[in-house]
Amino acid sequence: MIRRIRNSTNNNMFLNDFYSVHEGNVSIVAEKASMFAKEVAHDFNPLHDADAKRFCVPGDLLFSLALEKYGLSQHMHFIFSGMVGHDVLLNFPETDAEQIDVNDNQGKTYLQVERSGAISRDSALIESFIRDYVAFSGQNFPYVLVPLLAQEKVMFNLNRPLVIYESMTLSFNHLDFQQASVEMLEPKIEVNGKRASAFLHFQINSGGVIVGKGFKKLAISVPSDYEAGPMQAFVDKYLARKNDYLGNLAMGTS
Repeated sequence: MIRRIRNSTNNNMFLNDFYSVHEGNVSIVAEKASMFAKEVAHDFNPLHDADAKRFCVPGDLLFSLALEKYGLSQHMHFIFSGMVGHDVLLNFPETDAEQIDVNDNQGKTYLQVERSGAISRDSALIESFIRDYVAFSGQNFPYVLVPLLAQEKVMFNLNRPLVIYESMTLSFNHLDFQQASVEMLEPKIEVNGKRASAFLHFQINSGGVIVGKGFKKLAISVPSDYEAGPMQAFVDKYLARKNDYLGNLAMGTS
């Protein structure tokens, strides 16, 4: 059951820079999606490069748009069921339903949202949570995933890594707070043959008090045994690319 507890106090959300609306549908161009990945989430997955052959919109941007549209509910579950390409028209329906499908204009579903409990539309709270969550999420590689893979002695194809953001679950004790920060808990990984599922658990804090918890689930193709040298070279290249981009960005804004 949906119960509203707070109305929006500011409709000027920072996400407006990353999408446009055409005849009621949301459109995300590759350049804007790539900017969100790199500059908000600090996620340098090559799939989010604007010129990538297999380009896809970051799942964290879809999650953020859902919160902007529907508010922050006490209990939420997100299923990422399709990869959104450049300039796909997405329909975020006007609804108070507890289950929501975000589809394109051919009816293909890309995001499923399940929600219940109290709901807040306080845009300051929502922006605070989005910014902290996506920053947490964007750091999962290499700092969390690589140790998990090393632990299980498996790794993805370094030439074509396949790591899919499968789902995310949130549960709050209450929504009576103004700012939130996300703190990593112990992650888990389950390996079944050439496939692995990583569960990245976190807690949500406000003013030094735990107000909620959640986890992000990733599906990973792990066709080969772990090799420390090649993986470290891959990580070094990834971090160098990230640091170069962010360094140039900082110089451009100074």
